[in-house]
Amino acid sequence: MRAASANLFALLFLCAVASVFYVWSALEDRLERHKRRLPGGGSFHQGLPVDLSGKTFRVLLAVPAAQRPHLGSRLEAHNLTDQTVSAGNLDYHVNGDNKGSAQREGPVKSDSPVEDGIFWSEWLEGLLPVGFKEEYARSWRDRARTYRIVKLEPGCGRISNQLATFADGTKACVRYGINADQVQGETLTYYLASLLGITNLPPLILSQLNGESEQWAAVRTRIDGLQWSDRAVVSLTEWVSNLTGVVTPAPLRQESSGLHPVLEGLWNKTTAELLGLMQWTDLIIFDYLTANFDRLVSNLFSLQWDSRVMERDTNNLLKTPRGDLVFIDNEAGLVHGFRVLNMWEKYHNTVLSSVCVFRKRTTQRVAELHRRRDSRKRLLELYRDSEPLSLELGFLSDEHAGVLQDRIDRVYKHILHCKGKYGHL
Repeated sequence: MRAASANLFALLFLCAVASVFYVWSALEDRLERHKRRLPGGGSFHQGLPVDLSGKTFRVLLAVPAAQRPHLGSRLEAHNLTDQTVSAGNLDYHVNGDNKGSAQREGPVKSDSPVEDGIFWSEWLEGLLPVGFKEEYARSWRDRARTYRIVKLEPGCGRISNQLATFADGTKACVRYGINADQVQGETLTYYLASLLGITNLPPLILSQLNGESEQWAAVRTRIDGLQWSDRAVVSLTEWVSNLTGVVTPAPLRQESSGLHPVLEGLWNKTTAELLGLMQWTDLIIFDYLTANFDRLVSNLFSLQWDSRVMERDTNNLLKTPRGDLVFIDNEAGLVHGFRVLNMWEKYHNTVLSSVCVFRKRTTQRVAELHRRRDSRKRLLELYRDSEPLSLELGFLSDEHAGVLQDRIDRVYKHILHCKGKYGHL
């Protein structure tokens, strides 16, 4: 009897703690939105377990590593937050001219938006923005490594992150991280995007805190006040202005049958809407590969207690005034996402299986990584060649590198499944 009472008390205590986390997370999100001036193939499964928190990633990261669930068995795939807005110029570089912009805003061409059964049409791909071009990203990284930081202030999500102002007035988000997993996940996710040819992520560098260095000397007092450890490795990502939140498109919500080539209404969408959906299909593949649960997956997880969560802005996803998506705050990817994979895998599989239309270029990169089976080697080489502090921060464990290759193989099999189902169209 005493044991039963103790168990009941423990359960009630955990529920109370979860409620406090939920209320605090909701208040924190609203406060951040006020500061930032933001505007307020299968269907998603019903009857999933009850959620305990609206901002699950913050709660999970607050749990000591020893108490986190261990990496579980790799499940078979089925058929295979910070939203930053600021004043100033939009530092987003796209592929196209005024003619391209007019085409994006104009009516859809008479040609089909899909070709070869499951791929977005070539004419649509030709209108897709390049995003952060590699030349621009490389130039920004080179400059950011030498710029002096003259100010640190809140504005990049959790209190452990800071908005840095450089001496020339430009800005970057500094991620200190509750633990090294966050900075490592954010960084390796950025370089994996480069391997996949996905250019929606702002450029990123690593920096080592040192109050005596020229870069950090002007904010040494602020660093001491934040209680950041000397010599800690932090990430800096470019601050992009004039961005707004993004709501999950209707074909990817729980009431839809998914985004597939025979979706009713796909041929009636505007060019801009189709380009948005194309970027969403890249995002879903990308988040599946990195096991990032702090975007669409967390919304799916929250449906059981909040049926309208998909009607609100998606975590860690923004868009430019012309609708180009920007993937931000990818700290849940790869390292931490792989560590808690057993908690989220069924949701990852659900989201991936809801899409059967893809960018041809992205599928070609996935197919190459599947065929060569060298994702660990190629990611490590790119990371070390591009980032001077790569040895300080470290890389994926052998186990997690194996998980990444396994997920690449699963995405490849899912694409083949879609090809078999819709390739005859």
